[in-house]
Amino acid sequence: MALKITVIGTGYLGATHAAAMAELGFEVLGLDVVPEKIEMLQRGEVPMYEPGLEELLRRHVAGIEGSSGRLRFTTSYEEAGAFGDVHFICVNTPQKHGEYACDMSYVESAFDALAPHLTRPALVVGKSTVPVGSAARLAERLAAAAPAGVAVELAWNPEFLREGFAVQDTLHPDRIVVGVAGERGEELLREVYATPLAEGSPFIVMDYPTSELVKTSANSFLATKISFINAMAEVCEAANGDVVKLAEAIGHDERIGKKFLRAGIGFGGGCLPKDLRAFMARAGELGADQALTFLREIDSINMRRRGHMVELTREALGGGGFLGKRVAVLGATFKPDSDDVRDSPALNVAGQIHLQGGQVTVYDPKGMENARRVFPTLGYAETALEAVRGADVVLHLTEWREFRELDPAVLGDVVAERRILDGRNALDPALWRKAGWTYRALGRPSA
Repeated sequence: MALKITVIGTGYLGATHAAAMAELGFEVLGLDVVPEKIEMLQRGEVPMYEPGLEELLRRHVAGIEGSSGRLRFTTSYEEAGAFGDVHFICVNTPQKHGEYACDMSYVESAFDALAPHLTRPALVVGKSTVPVGSAARLAERLAAAAPAGVAVELAWNPEFLREGFAVQDTLHPDRIVVGVAGERGEELLREVYATPLAEGSPFIVMDYPTSELVKTSANSFLATKISFINAMAEVCEAANGDVVKLAEAIGHDERIGKKFLRAGIGFGGGCLPKDLRAFMARAGELGADQALTFLREIDSINMRRRGHMVELTREALGGGGFLGKRVAVLGATFKPDSDDVRDSPALNVAGQIHLQGGQVTVYDPKGMENARRVFPTLGYAETALEAVRGADVVLHLTEWREFRELDPAVLGDVVAERRILDGRNALDPALWRKAGWTYRALGRPSA
């Protein structure tokens, strides 16, 4: 008999996972405690922007004409418990207010609400990013609270989604990592992921602690690489070197590789910063904090980039204050192909300049609504052209393709001064300078 799957939590991770499981041929029930979110998903609409996700969802949501009908949604844990053979936990683990540690309350609530309805053998699979040691504790909690007792097993299956590529990363993962305590968990997950396994995705089986460490280790490594090239950008500026050429040269070394070597205003988003900090906090609890002290500097370099961008903007405006100056900001999201503004370096820079008296106007292809919620006092424009109208300086802070394709001559006709600061090293300096702009980028010679 075919497995039935539930997905608990239908945010960014859960909505993507539920739609992907339906695409792989399973009957899927998605659960969320927010009725408005469930109503939206039942209409085939997603609460966030992610390329390809809405189309995938509409292909499977029951009640939509022409869909497979394999995907339904509910707010009832009782219904989910009765329905599913495999239950994926996809709820959020944000940073705790005022500290580095991870807030486990959503994960614990999901386990506590689901467990009393597990009356037959089932597999509960954690996908949320949690501090190492959580799975073993949750497995005991689950067995004690579920009527089926030890017949309810736990597995940990971390997610490695890249915003902008989440659908592809779920359907065609570059690896599937599973932390299990017994053979049954592994067998069921091999069945769930049979299609990508047949395509050649590696299936890596390990214990709970190692599986919990994989995601935080991967994110910490990526953060280290980003902060390394940003530290080199600081040195290049001091020495009048060119960090773009430097990155190109070291990237040819196959031990280093080219990816994540673009210097700029640093990383943000809902994962990297909070995962880095939670990892440090957990290492401290385990008495291994000395092993991760370098991550404090990684975090520090990253945050320093934002302040540096503000100072470069001040310099570009003549070194005085921002009062009465018009600043255009291209980009609000933390990365392109997303509407996510959580811990966005672009929005942080825009906010800092605004708080120091600058008249800031922001434009972003997808993140405007979310940006307005976070910073309602900033100015917002409907197009890049409108954002830069009358600007004394233009800041390019999120590397959307739309911004790379802008015509410098057309923009030059509406700005007050042709000055652009490229916070992502993604624009063509020669093209902008040819159109009469003063172009400056982080870690590069000014001319």
